[in-house]
Amino acid sequence: MKNDFLKFLGLAKRAGKILEGYNKCEENIKKHEVYLIILSEDASENTLNKFLKYGNKYNISVIIKYSKEDLGKAIGVDEIKIIGVKDKNISEKLISINQEDKL
Repeated sequence: MKNDFLKFLGLAKRAGKILEGYNKCEENIKKHEVYLIILSEDASENTLNKFLKYGNKYNISVIIKYSKEDLGKAIGVDEIKIIGVKDKNISEKLISINQEDKL
C-alpha cells in the first residue's frame, strides 16, 4: 500500500496538482488553495507544529508519513519535507489510500 500512496503522489505531481516546499505551501494555504498537507516524518518539530496549526485553522487534512527521501523520490526530487495538494479529488484519493494503509 505504501507504494500506492507514493505512486499516486507522483501522478499528482505530473498532473501539476501539488506544491513543493515550505513557502509555496504556506502562501497557498493562506489563499485557501490547498486541500491536503503532506509532511515528512523527519520535518522539524517547528515545521510540523506550524503546518498542523494551519491544518486546524483552515480545515485541511494533514498526513505525516514517509521520510523526506521517500516523498522526494515519489515526485522526482532528492528530498522534500512539505507537499501541498491543490486538487480536491486528488486529495480525497490520497486520504483514502492513507486510510487503507492503516487497516
